[in-house]
Amino acid sequence: MHQPELSSSVAIESPPAAPLRKSRDPNAVRRIPTVVLLAMALCGCESALVKAPPVLTETGSRTVEDGGTGPYPALMVSDGTLATHTVFRPKDLGPFGRRQKLPVIAWGNGACANSPWEHLNFLSEIASHGFLVIAIGPMPAEGQRGAPGGPTKASMLTDAINWAIAQNSDRTSQYYGKLDTSKIAVAGMSCGGLQALEVAPDPRVTTLMVCNSGILPSPGAGMRGMPGLSKEHLEKLHAPTIYILGGERDIAYNNGMDDFRRINHVPIFAANLNVGHGGTYSRPHGGDFAIVATAWFKWQLKGDAKAAAMFEGEPCGVAQMAGWTVEKKNIP
Repeated sequence: MHQPELSSSVAIESPPAAPLRKSRDPNAVRRIPTVVLLAMALCGCESALVKAPPVLTETGSRTVEDGGTGPYPALMVSDGTLATHTVFRPKDLGPFGRRQKLPVIAWGNGACANSPWEHLNFLSEIASHGFLVIAIGPMPAEGQRGAPGGPTKASMLTDAINWAIAQNSDRTSQYYGKLDTSKIAVAGMSCGGLQALEVAPDPRVTTLMVCNSGILPSPGAGMRGMPGLSKEHLEKLHAPTIYILGGERDIAYNNGMDDFRRINHVPIFAANLNVGHGGTYSRPHGGDFAIVATAWFKWQLKGDAKAAAMFEGEPCGVAQMAGWTVEKKNIP
């Protein structure tokens, strides 16, 4: 490794080191001369010094299914520093750091629910491919159906993004230096898709995923708590966008496809599988929706060329999957 050279015009002196004496304390540490510390800092060797272990803040964890089909089996966790959300992450964070980092995905739930209980298989599967997924709502109990509290707000997606960025820069966090905070997605299903749309103009967002959702023709006409966005909001989008819909049986199909037709200024992809509004989230490993979503995130957040082929070309990979129909703009 190349080491910076000290200028000959600068004199750096270190006080004479005291004679080393045999300590009676077996845990005593010898004093490191100042010039040695300076040299270690210049060559980037400060990590050679004793590094304190991270402060563990997780208050609960559980494996969903078998942890997913990706190379990094996932864990669902509750973290005391963000108790309002559920985190899905690779169980072993060891592979991540300077050379490989975890992109960040913030997820909003259907029905503006304060729990990701309907999407556990789907979100765990995505995390197993090397992503940090942060879903609105506390970690659901084993077998939980339904969500206490709510409706939630789109600002909770921003809370997730802010938390991830703070964790990445906190030396006491297990995520320190392991997250790619330049690659951030917002995503969600139904009401959660509208929440993702509301937050998407945030300049930190690098891709948007809208599942079983779309802006209603009349703002405020939806269920209680649903973001009252107008179609003009679509002009604020600045990042590549995908709509994953349940075909004409999906109650959100017309709204989502109308959004697609109106968006012309960013790369946009619309994928439909005729399964209705409920998607395939609860199927093993999230079903086909997870396959398409994971490929999109691998392409947009990791630059994966194989994943890109699922969306680029004629016919693209998604179009060749059984039952899927696709439309796209500004994508080769």
